[in-house]
Amino acid sequence: MVTKSIRRGWNRYRSVPIVYRIGAAFVLGSVVGLVVGEPATVLEPLGELFVRLLSMIVVPIIIFTLLMGIKQLSPTSLGKIGGQVVAIYMLTTVIAITIGLTVANLIDPGAGLTLSNAEFEAEEAPSFGEVFLGIVPENPIDAMASGDILATIFFVIVFGLALVLLRERTTDESVRNGVETFFDLAEAGSEALFTLVWGIMEYGVLGIFALMAVAFAEAGVDVFTTFAMLALTLVLGVAIHITVVYLGVMILLLTRQSPIAFLAGIKDALVTALSISSSSATLPVSMSNADENLHVNEGIYSFSLPLGATINMDGTSMYLGIVAVFAANVVGASLTLVEQLTVVSIAVLAGIGTAGVPSAGLILMTLVLTQVGLPVEVVGFIAGIDPLLDRLRTMTNVTGDLAVATLVGHLNGGVDFSSGSWSSETGPVPSDD
Repeated sequence: MVTKSIRRGWNRYRSVPIVYRIGAAFVLGSVVGLVVGEPATVLEPLGELFVRLLSMIVVPIIIFTLLMGIKQLSPTSLGKIGGQVVAIYMLTTVIAITIGLTVANLIDPGAGLTLSNAEFEAEEAPSFGEVFLGIVPENPIDAMASGDILATIFFVIVFGLALVLLRERTTDESVRNGVETFFDLAEAGSEALFTLVWGIMEYGVLGIFALMAVAFAEAGVDVFTTFAMLALTLVLGVAIHITVVYLGVMILLLTRQSPIAFLAGIKDALVTALSISSSSATLPVSMSNADENLHVNEGIYSFSLPLGATINMDGTSMYLGIVAVFAANVVGASLTLVEQLTVVSIAVLAGIGTAGVPSAGLILMTLVLTQVGLPVEVVGFIAGIDPLLDRLRTMTNVTGDLAVATLVGHLNGGVDFSSGSWSSETGPVPSDD
């Protein structure tokens, strides 16, 4: 009878979406820390375990998910249109993280807060040349074992591209089968990691409770201000990126169309992205909006949107820059120009595959902080509010996917600007011709 009651209670607990359980853990842990005070720090090992579990899956995540992402970038699909799509995605990601770093350096989120379990040892910053050469590992296995993230990413990308080229060019059936076996193993590894990430996030409910209890026990109510400043920094960065890059440059300047008409055409996708915080799950709605409202050619959006759901991480990349500055402030350090360029590089390269992984933001934060020598404890500290901020980041990513599809369609004569949302009275901007 007791066993049945326990099982019934567990099933009811599991029926509540993980995002709500994490939110509840965040609130309860904060309350416990404020009410109980110093004795709550005894929970610190439980929070540290969550951080260690996240760190444990960093290298496997890179290997398997990057290989799965590269598998989609076959030479046959990367013609003129494919090249334009990939180039624009990469460019907007670089711009997004640059905006994030700039805004974060101005607002300085995390300044004044100290986490007792966050350690940082300042080292002499390497030169840009050393960082550039360090991207290419002398021993890729050693790079993986030592947690050299940038070198690991580089090797996996070039190895994956070599597999793709070999699959396209070889006439030996056994070799082609061997390449497919590599990708099948990567797919199986990715699925196993999805299961592992699910388990880690299940434990994360307890881990986040412990982290928040310890944080509030040590810092008190000042932590609320810290979270508010972190959220404000992201909101401001996203607003700048969407308004200037997507609506101003891509839609108004380059396609000479109305940003209002564009937003009207993608409103369903934006609402969906905000609701479910998943670019991949929003994909059917995005494709429907591109087809029925924006009237982008199917041959363009059917390639650019699924690819964007995988490699376009403007919102997440921006947040990575903000979190890097936040983590540096927490330990009383500052990021050098070289370290900030390293953050940009990791975000762009890792975004090729990691976007499809559950809790991708937390995993990428771990990658970035590890590479620049900042404490990964910060990941667990902000994980409680991450589900809320993730919705904003996902909306940014989806907006970028549809803006890129529209721009590439315009560049290749693949958008009908005389119909759909463009034909409303808020529609096209008259041409100078």
